[in-house]
This record gives sequence, structure tokens and C-alpha cells, in this order.
Amino acid sequence: MTTTSEAPAPSHAAETRTLTWAWIALCVITIGSWWLAPAHFTERVDPSIPITALVLVLTFVKSRLVVRYFMEVRTAPRWLRRATDGWLVGLHLVIFAIYLF
Repeated sequence: MTTTSEAPAPSHAAETRTLTWAWIALCVITIGSWWLAPAHFTERVDPSIPITALVLVLTFVKSRLVVRYFMEVRTAPRWLRRATDGWLVGLHLVIFAIYLF
């Protein structure tokens, strides 16, 4: 009897459902980010660190969803999943640091 450490492959219906929920989350985050733009409420736009931080967090979540579900990294080896997560964290931290300075 042989044992494998691989999880069973998800069914086509389950995979389609997961992709659909990921797509819905991406749409909701996109609309939420657009709604956070201060230009909708005032004519003069001043920089806002909390809003910028929130939008960057939403951007991180969106980019992670795209990388995981639409670039098929969720089925990749663990080292690649962790490397892409590390790259996304580093990228967003650098963008926020540049914004602050």
C-alpha cells in the first residue's frame, strides 16, 4: 500500500465555484477601492495616509487573489507559493515606504 502526501484534486465544479468567488471578491475590492477615492466627496484632494494604507492592503489582497487563483500558483509547490507571497509583501511595503517619503 502506497501513501501520497498530495491532496486529492478538486472537482471541476468546486474549482469553478472557487474561481467565481475569487472573481466576485476582486470586483468587490475594485469597487471598494474606487469608492474610497476622496475625489468623489470633495473637489480638493489632499493626501491621506490611512486611505492610502487601506488601498494598498486591498491591492495586496487583490494581487494575491490574482496570483493564487488566476495564475495557478495555488497548485504550485510550497516554495513558489511562499516566494510569491514574500514578493507581494515586499513590493507593497516598498510602495508604501516610497509614498511616505
